[in-house]
Amino acid sequence: MSTRLADPGPALSIPALSIPALADATELSCDVLVVGGGTAGTMAALTAAERGANVLLLEKAHVRHSGALAMGMDGVNNAVVPGRAEPDDYVAEITRANDGLVDQSTVRQTATRGFAMVQRLESYGVKFEKDEHGEYAVRQVHRSGSYVLPMPEGKDVKKVLYRQLRRREMRERIRIENRVMPVRVLTHPDDGRAVGIAGFHTRTGEFVTVRAGAVILATGPCGRLGLPASGYLYGTYENPTNAGDGYAMAYHAGAALTGIECFQINPLIKDYNGPACAYVANPFGGYQVNRHGERFVESDYWSGQMMAEFATELASDRGPVYLKLSHLPEETIGAVESILHTTERPTRGTFHEGRGHDYRTHDIEMHISEIGLCGGHSASGVRVDAHARTTVPRLYAAGDLASVPHNYMIGAFVFGDLAGEDAARYRTYEGELPADQLAAAHELVYRPLRNPEGPPQPQVEYKLRRFVNDYVAPPKTGAKLSLAVEAFTRMSEEIAGMGARTAHELMRCAEVSFIRDCAEMAARASLARTESRWGLYHERLDHPERDDQGWLHHLDLRKSPSGAMEFTARPVEPYVVPVPEFAPPAGPERPLGEVALVPVATAGPRDGVPTARRTAAAPTPTTTTASPDPTGPAGAPDPRLSLLRLLALVEESPDLAALRPYLDDADPAVRAAAVTALGETAPAGAGPALAAHLADAAPRVRAAAAAALRELVEVLPADPPLAAGLREALGVPDPAVRAAALDVLRALRLGDPALYAASLADADVEVRIQAVRALVSVDAVEELAGAAADPAREVRVAVARGLAAVRAPAPKPLDPLLDDPDPLVRGAALAALAGTGCPPEYAAAAVAALADAAWQVRAGAATALRAAPPAPAVPALAGALGDANADVRKAAVLSLLAHGAEPAARAALARAADDPDADVRAYASRVPRGTP
Repeated sequence: MSTRLADPGPALSIPALSIPALADATELSCDVLVVGGGTAGTMAALTAAERGANVLLLEKAHVRHSGALAMGMDGVNNAVVPGRAEPDDYVAEITRANDGLVDQSTVRQTATRGFAMVQRLESYGVKFEKDEHGEYAVRQVHRSGSYVLPMPEGKDVKKVLYRQLRRREMRERIRIENRVMPVRVLTHPDDGRAVGIAGFHTRTGEFVTVRAGAVILATGPCGRLGLPASGYLYGTYENPTNAGDGYAMAYHAGAALTGIECFQINPLIKDYNGPACAYVANPFGGYQVNRHGERFVESDYWSGQMMAEFATELASDRGPVYLKLSHLPEETIGAVESILHTTERPTRGTFHEGRGHDYRTHDIEMHISEIGLCGGHSASGVRVDAHARTTVPRLYAAGDLASVPHNYMIGAFVFGDLAGEDAARYRTYEGELPADQLAAAHELVYRPLRNPEGPPQPQVEYKLRRFVNDYVAPPKTGAKLSLAVEAFTRMSEEIAGMGARTAHELMRCAEVSFIRDCAEMAARASLARTESRWGLYHERLDHPERDDQGWLHHLDLRKSPSGAMEFTARPVEPYVVPVPEFAPPAGPERPLGEVALVPVATAGPRDGVPTARRTAAAPTPTTTTASPDPTGPAGAPDPRLSLLRLLALVEESPDLAALRPYLDDADPAVRAAAVTALGETAPAGAGPALAAHLADAAPRVRAAAAAALRELVEVLPADPPLAAGLREALGVPDPAVRAAALDVLRALRLGDPALYAASLADADVEVRIQAVRALVSVDAVEELAGAAADPAREVRVAVARGLAAVRAPAPKPLDPLLDDPDPLVRGAALAALAGTGCPPEYAAAAVAALADAAWQVRAGAATALRAAPPAPAVPALAGALGDANADVRKAAVLSLLAHGAEPAARAALARAADDPDADVRAYASRVPRGTP
């Protein structure tokens, strides 16, 4: 690889831009070029480098903070963990969620390789939630399959990945160029294979070309397609930097795209473009309701069909729609807040505070997002095979850009890994880069500089995306989609006339051209599929029925030799996992050509008479030199300059000795930043150093050390120095430190029953809860039972659950908790009987508890009867199906399913199929396979 790009220095020093000559382009070279430094791109670069390739990673922002993952992640939606879920069940689930239009070979890659990816990420330091015994705490959120794996430190995933990229052995293979934005993939004029890219530096404006043996596109979805209800261009549900760059580049390179008519539409918090995160709240007891408090969702998976149900309810007199949390106890709401207000959208808590809303008094009003294109959350993207190869040789796509339905974060990592593995076979392209393609890319980038007084990008983009909302967003019609195509065609000239003066404005102008390409693809593809499918994602009012006979086909889109968009109906590959609801027809591909527009110039024939209504059918780099120790005006060290030095040092992955002066700095701000850097770089000896700072005099330093230890718990050596430091921290006056120390001691198996039991006397409730979890991890039943009299309800609830989580659970230790005066504790103790076993004497108590005044106790009793003998359990559960509380009825149905071999249980479940609550009805229909 060749020339190093210039450092632009501070942004304010960049002079006015002039158009660089094409001949002055900065040329780089590599074996494998990765475009996009987010989830899939980072993994692709790491894998390709591990396979021996020289990798160039281009990112139009900065890899350290780029991509959707940099916003945080509160959990994995599709973790197929052995013993908790089966790959074939997951493949079938995704096939149903996508109405049968799935290449199962791609989905199965995520299903079979996802768990190994979870373990790989853990080896990097990514933390997934585990129970007290170190088993993955997978949750069931949808009604079938347990795939959701929470990530308590998910806000730091990108930091962990960046640390991997900066490891010394990776830096020898991976070159990162930040602030470089590709605009076109370059292809060989003879065989069409990818040979590089053309783009520009988003700070200096210099033209950049790259020759490569293979190109991996990992640029994310087209999240900036529809216009949010706020009207704010960047207030999108998806990361607003994702403007469809990869969709447009793949299309112009000749690759096939597929499913572009299948939009991404999500539920979100009203007036706040972030997810309501029902899948986080549901395991805690939250759920979606209409304004009457009624659950209404019938679908089993968060899909287009579920969004259609959501939209119908929202538009009815039963709206608005809410995520209900106000019924939950204080400690549960606190746990939900600790997740939702710190990961993925950290501003969520600030938003609610500004509205004067609190989960204890207000349920969360939900709405529907703008439309976007996204493979990871729906099905629209670049067509790829099971190795992430596109239809263009040596061009790959991974992550939300690739059409692997509902692939989410783990799927993005898996396909980044697959792309990096396959692309590593190729070496740098040595031939000439195509001059005509370079010239076209140069013109695309710099044309706004020729017209600096032209319409500004925000104005043009707003108009473009308003047309998307007006004519492309569901429900769709042929007439509206045709008007959309006309509008987008007309706007091509307006986009070409946009003005810019800076490199940043050039980037935004190029993004508008990508958005326009995606908008036209979405409109034309929606016109081509003359049926309705995927619920709200592709609802055609003029073709309202799903047509499996004619349209159980992928709809592929390509750029024809003449430059037009043309379509092909491609048969679904034979299923690897049979799904009885769908029988894809075999046969050849069906060329459809260009899609015909509906005449919309006039309302009916020009000279027709009124008719009756029809019925519905670069600058020089700045050289820096070492400066003496920074001092302030009075000769004292200036902490601001120390922080700047520390930030620069972190980029070099320093060892502990290099960080030591900052860790010992007199200023707490510097020490806190150094502790954070220690957590980011994780050099040898990081664990004991962090443990030592748990006793720091400054609260912010202690908090940073606790957070870093929890974040690094998967990669820290469980050695005696760390154990000693953590044990000492149990004596620190700060309760947050003591809780963190117990948490890490438990996770690393560095404690014993006596140590943990001593913390049951701690004055702080959270510390005592962590002590309970630690005792569960060492199966200390006697010590756990001793905490059943704890004065705090939260601790007694944790004890009840913990007694069911030990490796050899028994019901006897639950006795005092079953008679606890607090209904939440009694409910938790009863529910624990489902794990300990519920012999006849306890079954009798559970049956009696079905008459308790508190619904939480009745729900716990119904759960307990899941493990009871059928004779007392089934009749009592059948009676509980008449309970006034829907959650009690739901618990009864779930327990009846466990007794599905009993005719009386099946009869009760049949009656529950007509329950007024959607959840109860849905679960009642899931009689286990093989029952008579």
